[in-house]
Amino acid sequence: MRIGVASDHAGFRYKTLVAQHLRDLGHEVRDFGAWSEEPVDYPDLIHPLAIAVAGGELDRGVVFGGSGNGEAMAANRVRGVRCAVSWDSESARLSRAHNDANVLSVGQRLVSEDQILAIVDVWLAAPFEGGRHVARIRKLDEAW
Repeated sequence: MRIGVASDHAGFRYKTLVAQHLRDLGHEVRDFGAWSEEPVDYPDLIHPLAIAVAGGELDRGVVFGGSGNGEAMAANRVRGVRCAVSWDSESARLSRAHNDANVLSVGQRLVSEDQILAIVDVWLAAPFEGGRHVARIRKLDEAW
């Protein structure tokens, strides 16, 4: 799978950890930054990742920040992106199963390091259930 990763300074450590984990699993990983824990403006890094996902250059994206909220807001500004903030494996699974989320956002300050890889793995593996959820996603897309 082609997966993009991006973060602000507050999510840099998890971004780096997850990027290596994804490479170890055999995924093609494109890193959009941040490149350190020096302060950066997250829209400058998240927006290009979201455009790449929406445009089909990437299959999925995973973004990180302190809480993950701002990063999700930035990603969701791009038509065709469905970015969900997740804080545990079940919220990640449901974001795929019910919302067909193509970008995952996680807050490094809110999720423990021993949980992060499991959250990402569950999110990547969870299938979209389709069915009644298709019409709801269509309505999301029509709102643009």
